[in-house]
Amino acid sequence: MHFPQTPIQEPAMPSSPPNYAPPPSSGYRIPLSKNSVFPSEMQTGRPPFIDADGVSPMFIGSAIFDNSVHPCKIVPALDPKCMVPYGGTEHHHHGRYDLLPFDANTMEFVRTSHGHIPAGRRPVEGGYEDNGNKLYHAIANVGGVMVPGKTGTHLGGCNVSFAGGEHVIRENYDILCWRS
Repeated sequence: MHFPQTPIQEPAMPSSPPNYAPPPSSGYRIPLSKNSVFPSEMQTGRPPFIDADGVSPMFIGSAIFDNSVHPCKIVPALDPKCMVPYGGTEHHHHGRYDLLPFDANTMEFVRTSHGHIPAGRRPVEGGYEDNGNKLYHAIANVGGVMVPGKTGTHLGGCNVSFAGGEHVIRENYDILCWRS
């Protein structure tokens, strides 16, 4: 059987790119809970970090509490998957949390110290304290492992949960910012 060939019409390209709205100040998130099936890499993107075992992916997240939201780390290999630096310990969070897929095209880590927001930069909002103080996503090196955590101007550094404790790093950590 012979079918007539019809030329394929390519869609017309716009003369200028469409105007895309910037992401919300906290980014686009994937809502999860202790009982959620962990999303695929197609949804989460490549994991930005690897845990101390050298193989387990580690993601950026925000743990949702009754009166606050705290930036945290998410490690699918752990139970629970969400760990929060809170109250001097590594708090095992069993409630709702959100995963923030890292997008290197729109986000970058910027070196800072002592709770400062680098001049001219817009940090990615990660949550807030129960008194309303803003919290931002940050990462710090703990024992050779880059660990996601939280920072804020009121904290004076970066707080991360690692090996059962809350570690406070005052100098040379990175805050997650929107690319300019």
